[in-house]
Amino acid sequence: MQTQHYPATDNFLDALLKSQKSQLGAVFSDPASYRLQVIFTRIDRDEQQLPHFTDYFYGVPPDTYFYPASTVKLPAVALALEKLNDLGLPGLHRNTPLFTDPLPDINTGVRRDHSAASGLPSVAHYIKKIFLVSDNDAFNRLYELIGQEHFNRRLWEMGYDQAQIRHRVGLPLYEAANKHTNGVVFQTGNVVHYQQPPQHSGLTFPQREDFAGKAYYNHLDKLERRPMNFSHRNKLPLTHLHNILRSIIFPEAVTNQQRFRLTEEDYHFLYQSMSQYPEESTDPIYDPEQYYQAYTRFLLFGGERDSRIPPHIRIFNKPGWAYGFLTDTAYIVDFANNTEFLLSASIFVNTSGILGDDQQTFEETGKPFLRALGQVIYTAELARHKHVLPDLSRFRPNSEKTTDQ
Repeated sequence: MQTQHYPATDNFLDALLKSQKSQLGAVFSDPASYRLQVIFTRIDRDEQQLPHFTDYFYGVPPDTYFYPASTVKLPAVALALEKLNDLGLPGLHRNTPLFTDPLPDINTGVRRDHSAASGLPSVAHYIKKIFLVSDNDAFNRLYELIGQEHFNRRLWEMGYDQAQIRHRVGLPLYEAANKHTNGVVFQTGNVVHYQQPPQHSGLTFPQREDFAGKAYYNHLDKLERRPMNFSHRNKLPLTHLHNILRSIIFPEAVTNQQRFRLTEEDYHFLYQSMSQYPEESTDPIYDPEQYYQAYTRFLLFGGERDSRIPPHIRIFNKPGWAYGFLTDTAYIVDFANNTEFLLSASIFVNTSGILGDDQQTFEETGKPFLRALGQVIYTAELARHKHVLPDLSRFRPNSEKTTDQ
């Protein structure tokens, strides 16, 4: 079926945000300097419960660059599960032990995962770590499984033609090194289900001119007194990110081209993993002092240490933060009030001009803005009359024990 989109016919989002400008603070007062981008999707259900979307946009032009940071992990989890389905081999599934071979001078191998109850790495465990705490190594291992070339070609095939997923995260590697990905093997005991040799990407990406800041700290913590060049770094426009989330949450309401090749069980697992809090996880287990309930919940709750999210609210999201860029994309559900909406936002909060020294502005400016933005949209949606109440049962959390089988 075709995606049910309805064009925004009024300035609803612009008017709503302006009416709450005192709550939205400095970022909203100067959207261009903060590279503010907001996408809000209102969802209306028909009598058959099919969702119909009205998209609203606010801020700088959608082609304005922002560094996506950990938001690139969202398509990675879907593509990793899709790859398993495409292979379709006996004994190969998300919980099959996945071993990664070392790639000299690029990345180490993985034979054990001490955060897993089994002690063994797997696609499922990497996905859980990505959503629970935004684990970088977990993403890198899925990037190596998928391969740089397939990662990008598949996104382009789905219509995300401006995406450029060019590198691992958190590792100071040259561009050429990130074209190489480690060999992997799925193996249970002595039974090898699938073996993939090291791969090399032959992609040539379109040239870009993307810069930010006046200076930056390099990987040796040395200050470089020139703008930081993002032209060879990952790119995932907010419109792409928002639509990738939409396709995961509502696969039945997007075009065949936009739909990942996932099973109903895959989606169930993703919804559980995306919305779970670190304190709810039994495998892996995290220290609640370090990874508190709202650790990765920026929209609506600001990632605040002391926030307690009401049990009737669930947020299915993936944030990213690095080099002054702060982004979150979320599907927010209120089961008690039959409310649902999609909201994505990106801002550049660095005011000193020195990238890599951003933590204070994330906490003082970025996260409070995303919290306020989420609250403004949530409050408006609570008050909106719905002709058909949504059936949200698909998104209700189950026990982890049920979904890990």
